[in-house]
Amino acid sequence: MKTLIKNALIVSDGHTIEGDLLISGDRIEKIAKDITPVGNCKVIDAGGKLLLPGAIDDQVHFREPGLTHKATIGSESAAAVAGGVTTFFEQPNTMPQTISIERLEEKFAIAGRTSYANYSFFLGGTNDNLEELKRLDRKACAGVKLFLGSSTGNMLVDNECTIEEIFSNVDLVIAAHCEDEATIRKNLAYYESVYGENIPMGTHPLIRSAEACYLSSSRAIALAKKTGARLHVFHLSTARETALFRNDIPLKDKKITAEVCVHHLWFSDADYTEKGSLIKWNPAVKTAEDRSALWTALLDDRLDVIATDHAPHTWEEKHQVGYGRIPSGAPLVQHSLVAMLEKVQEGVISVEKVVEKMCHNPAILFDIADRGYLREGYFADVVLVDMNSPWVVAKDNLLYKCGWSPMEGQGFCSRIVSTWVNGNLAYDNGGVIPAFYGARVCFNR
Repeated sequence: MKTLIKNALIVSDGHTIEGDLLISGDRIEKIAKDITPVGNCKVIDAGGKLLLPGAIDDQVHFREPGLTHKATIGSESAAAVAGGVTTFFEQPNTMPQTISIERLEEKFAIAGRTSYANYSFFLGGTNDNLEELKRLDRKACAGVKLFLGSSTGNMLVDNECTIEEIFSNVDLVIAAHCEDEATIRKNLAYYESVYGENIPMGTHPLIRSAEACYLSSSRAIALAKKTGARLHVFHLSTARETALFRNDIPLKDKKITAEVCVHHLWFSDADYTEKGSLIKWNPAVKTAEDRSALWTALLDDRLDVIATDHAPHTWEEKHQVGYGRIPSGAPLVQHSLVAMLEKVQEGVISVEKVVEKMCHNPAILFDIADRGYLREGYFADVVLVDMNSPWVVAKDNLLYKCGWSPMEGQGFCSRIVSTWVNGNLAYDNGGVIPAFYGARVCFNR
C-alpha cells in the first residue's frame, strides 16, 4: 500500500513548498503540488503542517552492549523516532569497546534485530589498533572515532605518534572528541586542592575548560592539514574554537568539518545552579558568550552539523556524591529536533537552516546514500511536525530507558506528529509502532 501525504509544507533543499508527497514501498515516489490517489493508497491530510526529512544524528551513545542498565539500541532508537530522528551513528565506548571489525559487526547485528531507526556505527581508535583501522572497508561504517580527551569509557588516545599514524593512514571520516588531557588534569588538581571531593558542579566548565578544548581542537586541525586527513570535530563548545573553521567553500569540498550539539546551543553555565549534574557533559556547557558564538558560527556555516551526543546514565549515577563519581552525559535524542524548532519559533534560525544542519549536511558530510532530503527516489524517512501544538516535557512522555531528561519542565510549541522510516510508519501521535524498520546505512564512497 502506498501512503499519500497531502497539503503539507514540504521543507527540503533550502525551500519550503506547499504540496503532496507520495510514498511507495521504502522510497519517495513523487512530490508535486497536487497528487491524485490511485488504487490502494492511504491518504493523510497534513493540514498545512511541516513535512521534513528525518533527522540524522551523527553522535549518539546507546550503551549496548554491556551498559544496558542505562539504555539499549531498542529503547533509544524508539526515543529517536519519537523525536523525528530517523538515522543515528552510535559511538564505540560500550562494553566491550567497539575497537575491532568483529565487535563492529556484532553491533550491526544487534541493531538489525532491535532498531526502530536507521543505523551505523563508529569504529574506535586506540593506541594499538591501527592495523584494524586500516583493514576497515570505507563503506562499512560511519567512520573512525578518536577520543583525544578522556571521557566515559576510558578510550583516550594519547600517543602522539599513533595519532599521526591514524591521521596519515585512515581513509575515512575521523571524528574526534577534542579536549587536552594535561590541561584538564591540571585544572582538576587545583579544584581538588580547594574543595577536596566536594567540587561544585559550576566549576565543571573551568576544569574541562575552554583552553583545553581549543588546544586539542587546534592540534587536531593542524595534524589534519599536515596529513590530508578527513577530520570531523565533534561537539564544539567554545567561541575560540569557531575561528578554526571555514565557510568560504561548499561543505562537499571541506576536509575539516565541525559539529555542534543541542545542549551547547541551549544551556549555559548559568544553568548549573538549577540543573547541576544533569547538565554535566564533556565537553562542558560553557558561558552564554560561548553559546552565542556557537550560534553565530552555525548560522554562517563554519559549523556544519547539529547533533546530540545523546549519552544516558541512570538517575542514581547522575546523583552520586562527589564530582568525580558523577558520569558526564545526558539523553537528548527525543527532543533535539523540537528544541531547534523552538529556536525557529523564536526567530533565531529558519526551519530551512535547521533541516540543512540536521538532515542535509550529515548526509553530505558522511556520503550517505539516498537519505537526508525529501527528493523523489530517496528513502522515505519523513517527519510530520505540528508547529502549533504546545506541550511540556515530563517523565510520563519520556521514552529514554534512564527515565529522565535535562529538558524536563521545558515547554515546546512544536510536536512531532508522525515519523516514517523507510516508508513505514514508525511513530504516530504519541506512540511508537512496535516493529523494527531501521536499516543499515549505505554510503556512497
